[in-house]
Amino acid sequence: MDRQLRIGLIGAGQIGTQHLENYEKIPEARVVAVADLLPERVEAAKSKFDISDGYSDYRELLARDDIDSVDVCVHNNKHAPLTIAVLEAGKNAYCEKPMAGAYRDAANMLEAAHTTGKLLHIQLGLIYSAEARAAKKLIDDGQLGKIYYARSYGFRRRGRPFVDGYGSPAFVDKGTAAGGALFDMGIYHLTQILHLVGNPEVLTITGSIHQELDMYPERREFSGYSVEEMALGWVRLKGGISMDIEECWAAHHDGKESSKVLGSRGGLRLEPLTYFTTVSDIPIDAAIDTKSTDWRWHSCIPETAWYDSSQRHWVGAQLGHVPLLPTAEYALNAALISEGIYRSSELGREVTAEELRVTSESKAIDPFTPEKVWK
Repeated sequence: MDRQLRIGLIGAGQIGTQHLENYEKIPEARVVAVADLLPERVEAAKSKFDISDGYSDYRELLARDDIDSVDVCVHNNKHAPLTIAVLEAGKNAYCEKPMAGAYRDAANMLEAAHTTGKLLHIQLGLIYSAEARAAKKLIDDGQLGKIYYARSYGFRRRGRPFVDGYGSPAFVDKGTAAGGALFDMGIYHLTQILHLVGNPEVLTITGSIHQELDMYPERREFSGYSVEEMALGWVRLKGGISMDIEECWAAHHDGKESSKVLGSRGGLRLEPLTYFTTVSDIPIDAAIDTKSTDWRWHSCIPETAWYDSSQRHWVGAQLGHVPLLPTAEYALNAALISEGIYRSSELGREVTAEELRVTSESKAIDPFTPEKVWK
């Protein structure tokens, strides 16, 4: 077996616990230290996951010279200061999605990675699905021809964090989360599409956001619910590609739609993965057998296993088994698009990528800012 990577984790809340559960399934990795502002979370993580050391001050964790990489699992507006601190401490950094609450902060994170020469990886879970792997193979092999349109789609009938019973108040507070459905769910679907179509340069963005449905009044009041439950966008990408975005936490609809990619020779619906083309002047709809394809690739191409999940890929890349996917670059482009949707909605007009790069302002907050805890 490979040597075990020694990992530290900052943020032992709901998402951090999920990351710890995932590391337990990866024998090549071992979490040796955890940090969180809440002592009870530190003790719970140490006990449940047999972690030797815990800290209430993340700087003590970063001061250790026996840790290879650090996993950052805090709220969005804390991502940049913590991730940059990890990189500047000489450690590889793995950050929960979205990359940051503002494009400026995300750009600073990537710049820090380049300056320090350390690896930066963002948790973008959907690019590792069997559907995404098969879709990427079809696209890269030219089966769609020239890509000209893509759709990023995500839906919940009623699944707003905290106010519908899931997650903490910080998920719906702009001060910590910066955004709502677009940052919580949309980042997965948006970066999956960017991954599939080659992460082209963003040119312009038009967007709107909405918060319309009723919610439990006491939870609204306590949380100060200040983010969107639906985000809509239209993006022009370099190379003549158009992309639209629909992401919602709550809507009066059945959600029977899907992300998709269309090209001159064929098209793909991602859920369930279906290939559309024309053969001998006959329209063909082909259901893709992702299960057997994925089994065969795992059996015949050993490195496939290092793309099974974001964390497994992260471990494999650090050990030198596979090159690290450019997740930071995908997430930076997604941060630009997200900020463009918010800005366009605010201004009531289309915005350009160039103006966003110039005007974007940091939303980073002090990592020691306490969370609001529901009674």
